[in-house]
Amino acid sequence: MTPIDETDRRILRLLQANARITNAELAERVALSPSPCWRRVRRLEASGLIRAYVTLLDPHALGLDVSVFVRVRIESHREEVVQAFEAAVQARPEIVECYRMTGGTDYLLRVVTSDIAAYDRFLGEVLMHLPGVASMDSGFALRQVKYTTAMPL
Repeated sequence: MTPIDETDRRILRLLQANARITNAELAERVALSPSPCWRRVRRLEASGLIRAYVTLLDPHALGLDVSVFVRVRIESHREEVVQAFEAAVQARPEIVECYRMTGGTDYLLRVVTSDIAAYDRFLGEVLMHLPGVASMDSGFALRQVKYTTAMPL
């Protein structure tokens, strides 16, 4: 783990809130001159603390109004089964999140689609045919109460 100080934390908080902030504005807001601020950001990037800069899209504005959480059990935990399942999941843009779990569920997926009929098609045409799937259970999100990509610093 890369050690970070309070100035690094302030930089990271500001970048999480607005990755398009200019270096000059960032430097001013963390009370540094631009060059040392730029060097700190580059160090945070090189260390892997900053993985990427992204644009977050509004799923509803794109017509992706249904979010489904799918609990998946796989038939075997052999390496080739796990690798095939995870590779298939990586290839599907409708699956926006995937977590390997402990307990009775092997994986938790979050799938986004335009409507329930689109999810039903995706379930029948894709999910049920993912390599190694033994069983699955879907739960529909009724309302998003909290969503953030910001890590607590």
